[in-house]
Amino acid sequence: MAVALTTDPFDEKLREQLERGEIDRATEDAIRAYGPELIGWLRAMLPTEADAHDAFSRMSEELWKSLARFDGRCSVRTWCYMLARHAASRVHSQPRRQHEVLVSQIPSIVHAVTHVWNTTRGNEAQVRDVYAEIRAALDDDDRTLLVLRVDRNLAWRDIALVLLGDDADADAITKRAATLRKQFERVKAQLRELAAQRLRE
Repeated sequence: MAVALTTDPFDEKLREQLERGEIDRATEDAIRAYGPELIGWLRAMLPTEADAHDAFSRMSEELWKSLARFDGRCSVRTWCYMLARHAASRVHSQPRRQHEVLVSQIPSIVHAVTHVWNTTRGNEAQVRDVYAEIRAALDDDDRTLLVLRVDRNLAWRDIALVLLGDDADADAITKRAATLRKQFERVKAQLRELAAQRLRE
């Protein structure tokens, strides 16, 4: 497994589990730790609660399948966001009749997925503020960037990796990170303009 630049003790714990071959345990712990924020992000990105639930289930299954080949180039948290973005894209492009909850096929983690989803759903306040409404007016790429940088505080290189995928090389990640910084400045300016317009209404 390649060495990644990380100082997160929980990420180190997950890596140690993976080194010992404890895939089920690492998957469950990652879902419990990062599930609530991933659910929040999926709800912001997808049009319905059912879509977000479907994507979270798919992400959880892909996490379980992929941790055996996880190479440590990024944190497990960033890896989860990358998988969640792929899952959201598949759900968004898929006919409604084909949606299904896949983690029911993995008894070892289904309890964790169900628990995290239900707990997050019960604790999350359904608040519609000016910022949320303005953010919803952004296109998918800008909204993704805003949530990952502002709400989730991911580093630029991690955001670039989430958007590019795990097959991106170091040069591509560096270039995309630089582009994202400029894009973020544009998004902030757009948000300020939209907020000013909203306050004048």
